[in-house]
Amino acid sequence: MLTQRSRYALRSMLYLAGAEPGSPPIPMTRIAMEANVPRKFLELILADLRDAGLLHSHRGKMGGYRLSRPSHLISLGEIIRVIEGPLALVPCVSRTAYRPCKDCKSEADCAIRDAMARVRDETARILDGTSLADATSEALVAA
Repeated sequence: MLTQRSRYALRSMLYLAGAEPGSPPIPMTRIAMEANVPRKFLELILADLRDAGLLHSHRGKMGGYRLSRPSHLISLGEIIRVIEGPLALVPCVSRTAYRPCKDCKSEADCAIRDAMARVRDETARILDGTSLADATSEALVAA
């Protein structure tokens, strides 16, 4: 299940993706208001996204945030991994944070592991294949 923190991150990034290219940075207070994200959580989320290289921040009176790359080059999967970590539901199928399950007798014979690997692969395919630009254009089509 997607955490509230991930939903806040996605809403914030989708809002930033809607800004015109070359427009001035968007202040945090405006992002919080428009994306409906509590400011105290937004500060931490934007810092994580900035540290991961998905955002640029600008200080000062005219400061704020903007995407570090065009919206078609930032996937929903990247954002979720920054906030949540691996997409895998169990650690034994994670590609980035593999750990054997403590209660598993044999990974090779584990039906749960096989199913969760398929879930991970499909989840990654969809999220990594959906950019911020895709998501915003799909939202417009659905509206």
